[in-house]
Amino acid sequence: MFTSEKGVVEEWLSEFKTLPETSLPNYATNLKDKSSLVSSLYKVIQEPQSELLEPVCHQLFEFYRSGEEQLLRFTLQFLPELIWCYLAVSASRNVHSSGCIEALLLGVYNLEIVDKQGHSKVLSFTIPSLSKPSVYHEPSSIGSMALTESALSQHGLSKVVYSGPHPQREMLTAQNRFEVLTFLLLCYNAALTYMPSVSLQSLCQICSRICVCGYPRQHLRKYKGVSSRIPVSSGFMVQMLTGIYFALYNGEWDLAQKALDDITYRAQLELYPEPLLVANAIKASLPHGAMKSSKEGTRCIQVEITPTSSRISRNAVTSMSIRGHRWKRHGGSKGNRQNRSSSDMDTVSCWNLQSRFKSDLSFQKIVFKI
Repeated sequence: MFTSEKGVVEEWLSEFKTLPETSLPNYATNLKDKSSLVSSLYKVIQEPQSELLEPVCHQLFEFYRSGEEQLLRFTLQFLPELIWCYLAVSASRNVHSSGCIEALLLGVYNLEIVDKQGHSKVLSFTIPSLSKPSVYHEPSSIGSMALTESALSQHGLSKVVYSGPHPQREMLTAQNRFEVLTFLLLCYNAALTYMPSVSLQSLCQICSRICVCGYPRQHLRKYKGVSSRIPVSSGFMVQMLTGIYFALYNGEWDLAQKALDDITYRAQLELYPEPLLVANAIKASLPHGAMKSSKEGTRCIQVEITPTSSRISRNAVTSMSIRGHRWKRHGGSKGNRQNRSSSDMDTVSCWNLQSRFKSDLSFQKIVFKI
């Protein structure tokens, strides 16, 4: 580390200590523009034996618990590099040199699992229904689905998945390590749109390193330093893929694609079904050529949206449309029971004919008279 870079970090450490509380918002806003400071902090984190590592980790934690959103995101951008440094040191069994990094990771974790009142958080996620259109799919393109009583009874129902409450941790062990790190990556992914390019590049690089260290592909990637294998969990790899998927469409195509290949490689070796499913789904959705995405401005995952209103309205099934068609049933109750299955098939066939020949009104009348 050069003397000039060390001076930048030392000035940053002393500046925050003397900063009045009223100047905190302006200080946080201007902090993200100091690219020289960010690069110097990365170099400090990458040197476990640096004398500045402990005060840097302490100040990053002070940023995170200050309550200022900009300072919180400033700390979050270093999270991938901090996770890599901790895992690399743990793999080398030199746990004493990662004490301050472990304390920072635990501090961020314990702050995130509780709300402002100190109560445990319970995260929820609603699984989208395929019967309803979204920017990712159109129900009409899935194919014809049988209109049964069971399907109608479940139409519109949504399933909610809950995560938490998470227990507080006082130290990282082999048993809880990836439970904590997976949750931290989840917090990082929640703020991906605010992360600078250097943070996305760090994420791609550490994902590749974690997945190939100690395996034959490490020589292909020419990664030096850590040569022992780093254990990973299935959930941790899924969170890595979430960040990589975002990086693919936001200016880091080459690094993200390399990381995607390395995560798939490791998931195949570990026989983890969840990361394999997500990785293959991402690969299947990628365009053939490299994405040309600006590294400035609003960040988002690019999705091609086609006009679907006409097709959805033509094939939409509502309670009013169902009540509008009353199928005639002939014969007694015994005949109704015997012909129930064939009547249901006639109902589905009439629906298919209606969608195909709706423009021909005369033919439609003939079909409904049958």
